[in-house]
Amino acid sequence: MNKAELVAEVQKLLGSESTKAAAERAVEATLSGITVGIKKDKQVQVIGFGTFAVAARAARTGVNPATGEKIKIKASKSVKFKAGSGLKEAAAKAK
Repeated sequence: MNKAELVAEVQKLLGSESTKAAAERAVEATLSGITVGIKKDKQVQVIGFGTFAVAARAARTGVNPATGEKIKIKASKSVKFKAGSGLKEAAAKAK
């Protein structure tokens, strides 16, 4: 499912009184809220769905696949997602 399909699904779930534009604003607001939460608290937890959290990645040595030479990869931060129980159950029932 891509973003456009997600917006269509949100519109469908909101019912006939909702427009595509309103559904798109709802999706954008949710994504923006998660982004703000990650920046501010370094974690966003949605009970039953999952947790988004900042994770530190240590510096390491890698290999350039084209040349085979060793390269240094800098330390960085990324966002990890851990699925909650409700999402895990939904995934287990997926077709």
